Amino acid sequence: MQKDSTTDFPCCEEGAMVLNSNRRQFLSTLGLVAGGLAISSQSADAYMFGGAVVGLDTSKMPQEWVRRQGPNLKAYARYIKRLRLRNISVQQVIVAHARRKGSVWNTLPPKSTWPNMRKSLLVADKMVDRVGRPLKRIASAYRSPAYNARCPGAKPRSWHKRNFALDLQFHASPWTVTKAARQLRREGYFKGGIGHYSSFTHVDTRGHNVDW
Repeated sequence: MQKDSTTDFPCCEEGAMVLNSNRRQFLSTLGLVAGGLAISSQSADAYMFGGAVVGLDTSKMPQEWVRRQGPNLKAYARYIKRLRLRNISVQQVIVAHARRKGSVWNTLPPKSTWPNMRKSLLVADKMVDRVGRPLKRIASAYRSPAYNARCPGAKPRSWHKRNFALDLQFHASPWTVTKAARQLRREGYFKGGIGHYSSFTHVDTRGHNVDW
């Protein structure tokens, strides 16, 4: 919130009291102040009118990437928020896309593929409960074709390009995470691929089972 540079109140104690009273009333309405606490730009952005997504802080992302996404950024964040994930934040999902390889920026997935990620995120959310440790980060989610081509070892027909796949890093060993994913699959929670790597676990919901 910017400081007032001019006011209609006289420069006296009474005017200052009225101004402060009005300011407190406005901030109280927004639910952003208690006991004279200052408002950060992040919290203000989360509650201001204009469609800001609570839980999404774009200031912590590469600003060039944010600019390139345009209105799709908030739209996809709202889609993820509607999934009501209990253990994975909107921020974690969106940040996974804000990457660059050389001169090539990754992008958010095309809107037609957004439903593909729904089941994969629900599986990952369930995995947090099974592992019993928090998710550290999503190392990779959707990859645009150009970005995928720059990723070492990525397959041309990667399920990341179709927005079905997640590479997950937990505050636990990848082997523990892989076992949790396979147990969920044996219980019929999903059908898809599970890949065990030294620093992460790949999970996708392609519709048929495969391991590596």
